Amino acid sequence: MGIDLVYLWVDSNDSQWLARKNAFLGLESDNDDANCKGRFTSNDELKYALRSVEKYVPWIRKIFIVTDRQTPAWLDISHPKIQIVDIEEILPQEALPCYNSVVIECFLYRLPGLSEYFLYSNDDMFFNSDVLPDFFFAKDGFPIVRLQKKPLGKWRYRWKHLTGKSLSTYRQTIVRAAQLTEEKFGEYYSGIPHHNVDAYRKSDYQTAVENVFADEVMASVPHHLRNREDVQRATFLYYALTIKRGHLKYVTHSESSVFDVQKGNFEHYFRKYNPLLFCINDGECVTDTDRQNAKDFLGKYFSKKSSFEK
Repeated sequence: MGIDLVYLWVDSNDSQWLARKNAFLGLESDNDDANCKGRFTSNDELKYALRSVEKYVPWIRKIFIVTDRQTPAWLDISHPKIQIVDIEEILPQEALPCYNSVVIECFLYRLPGLSEYFLYSNDDMFFNSDVLPDFFFAKDGFPIVRLQKKPLGKWRYRWKHLTGKSLSTYRQTIVRAAQLTEEKFGEYYSGIPHHNVDAYRKSDYQTAVENVFADEVMASVPHHLRNREDVQRATFLYYALTIKRGHLKYVTHSESSVFDVQKGNFEHYFRKYNPLLFCINDGECVTDTDRQNAKDFLGKYFSKKSSFEK
């Protein structure tokens, strides 16, 4: 079983990229949750994420890095495992230009040469221990779908009765993912995605996008920024469970943890949980000082340079 790993990567410090974004959106700055600095800032997380890959999951066949006419300056693009793919290669024309990772994620199955079995990760997600392929795919070849045992029903109630104003765009799209699955299959999953590395079968992903949820996906394609009506990839996780081509597993903090950049004190959390996977999550309230603290921690934690670097 050849398993690939896919990342999206963007660097808003790139003046050319930022000029394109501002020229299209007509915005110099906007701090809402769909367009905040944390959505686009590179804090060299990908460098440390790849160090964690080489250290803990060396069996990964190929690493796809999906970008918008950008390449990390430190990345050795001649490495045989690395493949840079521009979003224009996989997105429908009407989606371009695209500053909405949720829309981009819908078309990952179009990556040229992508394996039937693949993992998807944000660049702020890291491996923290040796894990084997069977951590992500069961013996029957179907992915293990990791959810948190959180009451998604409360989110749904608040969205329905408070018109969504109290929920972030991200939470609204998760609620919608569960609702779409319930509408089409009569099954409702109240667990939310664990916000870490997820596993997929490419053929099922494609079927979900092109057939099962085709109308909803195509309606979201013109959303150049995140929108609460987007089809979140959680939809494809719920879909895999519904058609019995995925295995549900509820995670604990020791298996998959999310640490907020703003809270810092990462050493404390690692002593407490020592998770197999972890995410250091950015957001609209995070300061540059918070980001520097996270970068300093990652630089110490993953201090050994990987073969993916120049």
